[in-house]
Amino acid sequence: MSSEPRIVEVRERVLKQNDMLARELRREFRRAGVHVVSLVSSPGSGKTALLEQLLTRLHRICRVGALVGDLATDNDATRLQRSGAPVRQITSGTICHLDAAMVSTAVSTWTLRDFDILFIENVGNLVCPSSYDLGESLRMVALSVTEGEDKPLKYPTIFNSADIAVITKMDLADAVEFDFEVAQRNIRAVCPSMEIYRVSAKTGAGLEDLLLRISQRERPARTAG
Repeated sequence: MSSEPRIVEVRERVLKQNDMLARELRREFRRAGVHVVSLVSSPGSGKTALLEQLLTRLHRICRVGALVGDLATDNDATRLQRSGAPVRQITSGTICHLDAAMVSTAVSTWTLRDFDILFIENVGNLVCPSSYDLGESLRMVALSVTEGEDKPLKYPTIFNSADIAVITKMDLADAVEFDFEVAQRNIRAVCPSMEIYRVSAKTGAGLEDLLLRISQRERPARTAG
C-alpha cells in the first residue's frame, strides 16, 4: 500500500499550520510598524555579503536587524554583526528552510517596535523556502552570475513567489560570460512583471537602487506568470 496519500496529508497540515502562524506574525509585524524583508537563494550566491552591505548602510539611517538561518554554525551571524546591527542566528539543523515557528521563536525576546526594517536570511536553498510564508512583507530571491542564466527556469516556484529578483556578483559578470539579457528573459518567462536589480556587494554597484526599493514598504503589485 502506497504511503503517498499519508505523506501529502501530513505536508498539507504542516503548511496550513505554518500559514496560520505566518498570518499572525504578519499582523504582529504590521502592528509594530516593522518592514520585514526575507532573502532566499542557493548556497554560494553571495547573499550574506549582500546582506552585510545592506545592514551596514541602513544601520546609519534607520533601526535595522536581521535573523540568519543556517543548518549549522553561527558564522554568518558573527559576520553580519560587523554591521553594528542586532543579529540573531536560527540554526535549523537538518531542516533545509526556515518556517514561521522558527521566526516567531527568534523574535519573541526582541521588542519589534525597536526596528524599522528586519531582514530574514533563509537557509541556502531554492526549493523548500518557496512553500513557507514567514510573515514577510517583501521577499527577495538572489541569483549570482556564477550560477548561470537558467536558474529561474530550473526553480520557477521560488522566483514566482518572490517580489523582486537580485542578480549578485555583477563584478564577475564579464569573467564568467554572464548574459544579463538571457537571465532577464528567463526570469520574465517565470514572472513577467518581476522587478530585477543588478548589484555587486564588492564594488557597491546597484546597492543604492536596491536600498531605495527595500525602503518602500508597499508590496509590489504584479501578475505571476
